[in-house]
Amino acid sequence: MMLIAGTVPAKELPLTLTTARTEDESLVVDGQLIPCTQGTTATISAALATTSYLGRDAPQILLAGDIGQGKGSRQIYEYLIEHIAELSPEVLVLHYWLPDMRQTKRLCEAVNKCPRRPLMIADAASMYSAKAAGLASEFDIFTPDATEMAFLADPKVTHPAYINRHLFDTDITRTPRLAEAAYHDNSAAKLLLVKGAIDYIINDGNIVATITEPDIPALEAIGGTGDTITGLVAALAYAGLELAQAAIIAARANRSVGQLAKVTPATKVRQVIARYPDVFRENLYQRGSTWHWKE
Repeated sequence: MMLIAGTVPAKELPLTLTTARTEDESLVVDGQLIPCTQGTTATISAALATTSYLGRDAPQILLAGDIGQGKGSRQIYEYLIEHIAELSPEVLVLHYWLPDMRQTKRLCEAVNKCPRRPLMIADAASMYSAKAAGLASEFDIFTPDATEMAFLADPKVTHPAYINRHLFDTDITRTPRLAEAAYHDNSAAKLLLVKGAIDYIINDGNIVATITEPDIPALEAIGGTGDTITGLVAALAYAGLELAQAAIIAARANRSVGQLAKVTPATKVRQVIARYPDVFRENLYQRGSTWHWKE
């Protein structure tokens, strides 16, 4: 089972453990429509499209509404800490929530007591919290963008807002040097999928792939297309792909879908996600029990 946990900006959504489905441009969660714009909903929608195509069970989702006050985030932390052993997911994806270093430490302690330790993937605020708590190396995959990479490499800060370089000054070509610093300080997961004009796949400090084609600059302007990569790599890993291969295919699929959908800055992320099955049919093939990308 794959479990995706995170908050959504829906004030009235209680803590909910369920499966979801997509309908038009929304997720349907226990009969409630939640717009798929970016964040946790984009990650879930991308994972749903991928697991469906690969013939795997749809992910379980643990959601709560949180509009910045922290109540929903605390509910998710506490539920996971108490129930992660009985849930026993193969893959655990942590996404948007209020960063809390103490609760992250408690969660990692609970995960380490599981009979079978899940593969752990973090993006967004879950990644910030893991790094700030000194627990980044407990995770298997982080999916930072260039600014978040600068945050991981900076030993003095606990949130990307505090990094030295301004958001729009961050240069993706600095990634190798930033990754070296992050691994040196144990501030990186075992594998990094760094998203940007150049996608870097870095395994235990070694760059195993850089992906630049197809070059679709408009994807950078579409909110949520970084979140979809997290859903893609999680679903591919859940399907049994080796982690670096899952990351490479996720990066290539996200670029290819932008090309196929002929995206513009006005394209919505749900329109991008809807074309994933077409990209998979065109580029993925199965040999034995493993999926591969056509070269």
